[in-house]
Amino acid sequence: MPVRTPSQILEAAHEAGIKKAAATSRRGFSRLLTGSILAGAYIALGGALSIAVGFGFPEAAAANPGLQRFMSGLVFPIGLMLVVILGADLFTGNNALLVPPLMEKRLGAGRVLANWTIVWLGNFAGSLAVAWLLIALPGTLSSGPYPAAIAGIAAAKTSAGPLAVFLKGIGANWCVCLAVWLALSGKRLGEKLIACEIPVFAFVALGFEHCVANMFFLPLAAMQGADLTLGTMLTANILPATLGNIVGGAIFVGLSQYYLYRPRD
Repeated sequence: MPVRTPSQILEAAHEAGIKKAAATSRRGFSRLLTGSILAGAYIALGGALSIAVGFGFPEAAAANPGLQRFMSGLVFPIGLMLVVILGADLFTGNNALLVPPLMEKRLGAGRVLANWTIVWLGNFAGSLAVAWLLIALPGTLSSGPYPAAIAGIAAAKTSAGPLAVFLKGIGANWCVCLAVWLALSGKRLGEKLIACEIPVFAFVALGFEHCVANMFFLPLAAMQGADLTLGTMLTANILPATLGNIVGGAIFVGLSQYYLYRPRD
């Protein structure tokens, strides 16, 4: 079965954005919140797997610097695969999907911002739940090379500086939303999985900053003893990454694809 054309992808994204925004109403709030919590949990699952696999070969990675990034990037996309296939609500994906109906004036800016805010908070809750209940509490990654790796991830993410995090945030959600757009082009499971894998692999291997993934990595480091406060997590990484993600998704993908392939009379 042939994949959709860019114009058809835009149409599919437009309809998906309308449906996601409709859930922002009082009637759909519980569904939106549940989908948002699940999306955060799915991304956290991918983050945990990227640590377990990517940092499980410290001696080999020391001799081959790209090995850790390759292995982490290979498995992290499971989070977005689950989001896309199961229809959960991910803040970074919604950054792009709600732009076409906004530009067509089928959505107001208030509805878009409300959706992004609710989904961001739900994603945070889902990420925290996985970090605490499935990783920190049972000690899933509390031995071997993993505690030092988690602490190192947190230190790198909170010491890069807000501008660097913002710019890396643009790169991360450019890749993630390209993956979402590519997944909309396919109609079969295999096509959608491959579409999610390749761009997300790129952002992880390049070390870009994804706010929802960092809602898992940074609290997990704090749960395992890293000297991190909520204020530091937010100001040094999560908030600048969030702003960068909005630019990368809304402008680099949602707006650019709308400009190129919008219906013209």
